Amino acid sequence: MLRENVNDLLAFLVVARERSFTKAAAKLGISQSGLSHTIRGLEERLGLRLLTRTTRSVAPTPEGERLLTTIGPRFEEIEGELIALTDLREKPAGTIRITAEDFAIDHVLWPKLRKVLHNYPDIKVEFVIDYGLTDIVAERFDAGVRLGEIVSQAMIAVRISPEQRMIVIGSPDYLERNPAPVTPQELPRHNCINLRLPTRGGLYAWEFEKDGEELRVRVDGQLTCNGITQILTMAVDGYGLGFVPEGLAKPEIDAGRVVQVLGDWCPYYPGYHLYYPSRRQSSAAFNVVVDALRDRG
Repeated sequence: MLRENVNDLLAFLVVARERSFTKAAAKLGISQSGLSHTIRGLEERLGLRLLTRTTRSVAPTPEGERLLTTIGPRFEEIEGELIALTDLREKPAGTIRITAEDFAIDHVLWPKLRKVLHNYPDIKVEFVIDYGLTDIVAERFDAGVRLGEIVSQAMIAVRISPEQRMIVIGSPDYLERNPAPVTPQELPRHNCINLRLPTRGGLYAWEFEKDGEELRVRVDGQLTCNGITQILTMAVDGYGLGFVPEGLAKPEIDAGRVVQVLGDWCPYYPGYHLYYPSRRQSSAAFNVVVDALRDRG
């Protein structure tokens, strides 16, 4: 079927169903003379008369009736699919891929998303644990989560948590055997549990600040991990000092299983931010996730 026939066929269907050029023209929002010209053009291209015209009525010819019964349902199917697609666009659906640290997933993202996702069964969320500075565009992530201070200014950033800080913790048993450090400079003399970052395979240097003085301390110890939660477990078991998010350690501190040290050297940083490219076209599903995660404190 030639493309130029589509609009003319739609016009024919309306005339054949309404049995009136006047009613069909009103329904299509065009002039009666323009509609008559369209139908005549279609008939000339097909070499067939499709409508029988009298002064009082319009009726399909046998050829017109055949066309009406064969293409009419097909156009209805197409229209129905277009409506279904519009409903799908308005109904939040699809997969949202997010890269984040495990602490952020467990203590920030999931506590918020679990309250709303049951209302949106067609939204799927994939979490990928990563401590590196992942290129979310190249790796086809919809968004990443990092502390606000390390999010690129080229990204749109939405704060999703209050301020955060890393703290030094050790078990009472360990601190009984090894007197608690008073300054960060004493940490190299302690058995510390290292965090290995995926970026270049380096070890994370513990970061401190007090009265405007900033320190980055390289620590050493018997154990090294590439996950924060494992560091907490090993610190609870008395295998050394750990440097972990305060929110992760708080239940263990409250239970007396670990003790915080060097608290006056552990500053707060901008909280976690969800970030994504400025050129990203937001879907209804993505908007639901962003709104659920947004920090309103």
